[in-house]
Amino acid sequence: MQWFGKGSSNVDDRRGMSGGKVLGGGAAIVVVVLGLIFGQDFTGLVSQLPIGETAGVEGKQGVPQDAEGKFVSGVLESTESVWSDQFRAMGREYEQPVLTLFDNSVQSACGNASSAVGPFYCPADHRVYIDLTFYKDLKDRFGAAGDFAQAYVIAHEVGHHVQNLLGISEKVQRARAQLSETEYNKLSVKLELQADFFAGLWAHHAQNLENFRLEEGDIEEALTAANAIGDDKLQQQSQGEIVPDAFTHGTSAQRMYWFKKGFDTGDFRQGDTFSSGRL
Repeated sequence: MQWFGKGSSNVDDRRGMSGGKVLGGGAAIVVVVLGLIFGQDFTGLVSQLPIGETAGVEGKQGVPQDAEGKFVSGVLESTESVWSDQFRAMGREYEQPVLTLFDNSVQSACGNASSAVGPFYCPADHRVYIDLTFYKDLKDRFGAAGDFAQAYVIAHEVGHHVQNLLGISEKVQRARAQLSETEYNKLSVKLELQADFFAGLWAHHAQNLENFRLEEGDIEEALTAANAIGDDKLQQQSQGEIVPDAFTHGTSAQRMYWFKKGFDTGDFRQGDTFSSGRL
């Protein structure tokens, strides 16, 4: 992909700063890596936490000057353009999230986290958090290389922000107390697949932006990433067996399907994973 814009200034660059205690206070985070590998659903725990203090920690605000920082800032800028248009079509105003870059550990309004948890979205402060070393894991551990695979990760987390703004995440959380773990896991899968759909929808509309260009192989890179982090594949790799009741993000096939559907249709109305028979 190519992005010729200035980049989003909604970046809080905390790299090189101390993030505080790691995983302190019983904090739980929306995760990409741990939840997938161990088959545990961490997404519901975030909304149950009280909005905590972030200890006033803020880094450099604005567009980063290094290549990696500029790249994710550009991806964020493209999501801002796409989702502002989508919300405008719904008669609403889009609230832009902040992208927080960190290394080693970070404090959020959802608690403290080490970089081991991977990228996450915190609904309590409307921020996406990422340690950019995750991209090395994405390539080396999951076999998902390429800049568009990296962009897919950001777009997926922004998809959770969209769900938060629309009240979808809150509805899922309210249902949690009334469901068994197995039944709630099914809801979690639907939430994650919708975030994949939203990532595909972003890619569909981003290619029409003046300063954005898709290149040959980009969509394949995103699909490779979606395939690599399916629950079934990761469970098979980590524990040698597949346990569908423990799925929290969806199978590789489901994740690829919903990203591709978002990309092919670009139609927000087609992203109702909660009533879809594809589950």
